[in-house]
Amino acid sequence: MDQKEKVNEPFDIPVAERQYLEDQSPKFNKILIPIVPVLLLFFSIMGFRLNQNSKLSPTANINIQDANNNDHSILGHLPYDEISKEKLVVIEPNIEVHIDMRESLLQMKEDAKNDGIFLVFLSGYRSINLQEEIFYSLKSIRNQVATERARVSAPPGYSEHSTGFAIDIGDFNKPETDFEVEFENTDAFKWLKMNAAKYHFKLSFNKNHNNVDYEPWHWRYEGSIEALKVFEASNRKLIKTKKNFEN
Repeated sequence: MDQKEKVNEPFDIPVAERQYLEDQSPKFNKILIPIVPVLLLFFSIMGFRLNQNSKLSPTANINIQDANNNDHSILGHLPYDEISKEKLVVIEPNIEVHIDMRESLLQMKEDAKNDGIFLVFLSGYRSINLQEEIFYSLKSIRNQVATERARVSAPPGYSEHSTGFAIDIGDFNKPETDFEVEFENTDAFKWLKMNAAKYHFKLSFNKNHNNVDYEPWHWRYEGSIEALKVFEASNRKLIKTKKNFEN
């Protein structure tokens, strides 16, 4: 996931094709001159109508911000502040997490080991700067537009990893399933589905998520007041979605 290489996106500039009026005979000009004012009036009226319609259309002037949203989400991802460095702790080389989840996370790994399941921590805290590099570099390398890239990676400032409360988990015995949907077929995932809630961990992007691809490896911690506050908007949105589905 820590892709360092940056690749500039190609800028395709189409060559303009211009057509010129070939027949410039006096006879043609006599016919064309009286028609020009009528055509100008027609296009002026049509232009005004199109402009008015564009103001009314919900798809007009589309940008990266989701239309008519009240949670300030972008492409299905909610905004998250970056955790302060003072609240980060190292649990493994190159893996940092919020201090609130350290004990639960390590206890979960130990208990899984006692059950013959060997969990691997793949990625914890990621800074907004690192998330920017991941999002835009891989977007360019894989020739993806923002909407495509956002299905598998949050835009910078919109990643749960920046909070320190998210952890990507793999199966030691199935490294080929790291960051792959196939992780759901591993013993590690099956154990997590049955036991993760005991340690206050929750799957962030399940199969029913509308905007983000299914990520069976991505779990978030909700076992402290600070964590609950961080994910309040996300849980509120989930509850609202469930109610709309049930109705």
